[in-house]
Amino acid sequence: MTPTPDTSAATATALAPDFALRLVAWQRQHGRHALPWQQTRDPYRVWLSEIMLQQTQVTTVLGYYQRFLERFPTVRELADAHLDEVLAMWQGLGYYSRARNLHRCAQAVRDQHGGAFPPSAAQLAGLPGIGRSTAAAIASFCFDERAAILDGNVKRVLGRLLAFDGDLASSAQEKRLWRHAETLLPAAEADMAAYTQGLMDLGASLCSTRSPQCLLCPVQDLCEARRRGTAEQFPVRTRKLKRSRREHWWLWLEHEGRIWLEQRPARGVWAGLWTLPLFEDEAQLLSQARLLSAQAPEPLPRIEHALTHFDWVLHPRRLPLQQAARPGEGAWVAREELPRYALPAPLKKLLG
Repeated sequence: MTPTPDTSAATATALAPDFALRLVAWQRQHGRHALPWQQTRDPYRVWLSEIMLQQTQVTTVLGYYQRFLERFPTVRELADAHLDEVLAMWQGLGYYSRARNLHRCAQAVRDQHGGAFPPSAAQLAGLPGIGRSTAAAIASFCFDERAAILDGNVKRVLGRLLAFDGDLASSAQEKRLWRHAETLLPAAEADMAAYTQGLMDLGASLCSTRSPQCLLCPVQDLCEARRRGTAEQFPVRTRKLKRSRREHWWLWLEHEGRIWLEQRPARGVWAGLWTLPLFEDEAQLLSQARLLSAQAPEPLPRIEHALTHFDWVLHPRRLPLQQAARPGEGAWVAREELPRYALPAPLKKLLG
């Protein structure tokens, strides 16, 4: 049987180098230039911004980025810090595995690379929490390396540009798109930073998921999906995320202005964060409460918290104690000390 020709590969070859040249020119004139991490080629600061920007809006990241650098101005200071402090500084950004990997990566840079980030995408990708696309972004921004990125926005831009019909739920098809991304790279290393930023800017603005602004796009006449009128059909991804639902009960113990907190295990949801004691059902919670007080805990309004893969329903029950018993492994924390502890967002809101 004759293999089906890869038309998107031929399209990528035909569009290079015109696509890169146009994108670079557009970015230099119309792209973003004022973001704080764009004013530096320091790999530490660029890496920090790239990790924070994963699944988080730029407007949210700006304040966290500045506060983080004030507390940890160098990768060595981040590496030397206690994980609890790093998690506390991360509160509100979510996806806390990023913060744990951030700390591990800083320690690897300190211990394995003498405190300096390695200067190539291949070496950067070997560090904890740095994937292929993030490594390429750092390498292109800081070292002008010709390395392709392929985050969610870029998959959409290139998927439409090439009318790439491969299902990106398949790793084999994603590898195909990686090859096309490499074909489209600019020839000049000096253009890499503007090209990489241009892909990010285009995907975050004109080439949006819904209602793309094709008439304003600098590469509209090169885009195969626009030519076909099928932009919103790309990228192709058939596998849908299946969401589940969980339900737990929280026991809010308080004594003389102090709250009992327990640290979550190093793995799993909210790993390493501090929370109220968590129970599988209300009967378990009430059994624990009876061991601590004759008074019944006060029911509070339930909390519905959406995480990446599931919806979590939490039922808080508040119980003031006359004596500061120790119901398990944890700590009594005064309210004024709570900012020092990394708390999940719904708990921070609950405690006010």
